[in-house]
Amino acid sequence: MTSVAGVRWGLVFWEQAGRTYASITGPETRTGTAPVPEGATFTGIEFAVGTSLRAVPTPMLVDGGIELPDTTRRTFRLDGARWETPGPDDAEALVDSLVRAGTVVRDPLVAELLRGHRPAVSARTVERRFRAATGLTRGAVRQIERARAAAELLATGDPAADVVAKLDYFDEPHLARALRCYLGRTVRQLREGTGGAIALDLDQRLTS
Repeated sequence: MTSVAGVRWGLVFWEQAGRTYASITGPETRTGTAPVPEGATFTGIEFAVGTSLRAVPTPMLVDGGIELPDTTRRTFRLDGARWETPGPDDAEALVDSLVRAGTVVRDPLVAELLRGHRPAVSARTVERRFRAATGLTRGAVRQIERARAAAELLATGDPAADVVAKLDYFDEPHLARALRCYLGRTVRQLREGTGGAIALDLDQRLTS
């Protein structure tokens, strides 16, 4: 499967051949190949931009991740405690528990910034805090999110010229370069649904 650039970190749980695994996944700044073990079943949780793990700095997770040891079908270990291994219906309850315990935290300055407010601190402080919380620069987050939005528009039939105008790309070659860099796809592949499996829910725009 083709993995795509993304700005969020997450937790992934999977079962294969009777064993259970868990890992922390980090933001990804480029496209790549993600192995999908045959016969495995997955449960994944993506956390909002600006949240982070108390015990693991998000910059350490960029373009990588950490496999969590001592995971069983019933529990996994994170931040010095054991938590119930979630299924698809338990993810929200796990997130609530992690937040209440302080295992998942949010930088209030970054949250304010993402709501469109301008914090009363210097631009250098804003960028430093943003990078510490997300592992990425504000510019990188904008570029990745814009490319993903472009992919969704193209997949639903929008002409490339309209996508360029809607998302403020300079021209169609600029759009094409962004798609290759962040999604590993061309405009034609996204419109026709070709190129193989891709780790991006292109139906989300239609069903949300």
